[in-house]
Amino acid sequence: MIVRFTQRFERCYVKLPIEIQKTFEAKLLIMQENMGHPSLRIKKMKGSKGIYEGSITMKYRFTFEFVEDGIILRNIGKHDAALDNP
Repeated sequence: MIVRFTQRFERCYVKLPIEIQKTFEAKLLIMQENMGHPSLRIKKMKGSKGIYEGSITMKYRFTFEFVEDGIILRNIGKHDAALDNP
């Protein structure tokens, strides 16, 4: 699976605490191996056509969409901030 990042994702990612960045990197590896892994808690976002959310921790989330050859990571951050603008 090819993983791409939006500029917004990259800007938000570098602002995250280092421990959250490391946790996300581990989750991304899990996601590449098993999209259905329960720790990711992936679900389709209501009201956002084709956009999904995943969990880093109970406080931090990321959003993404499927494309033909992989995924595009769209946003990342604290729960409300990431999900209010997927």
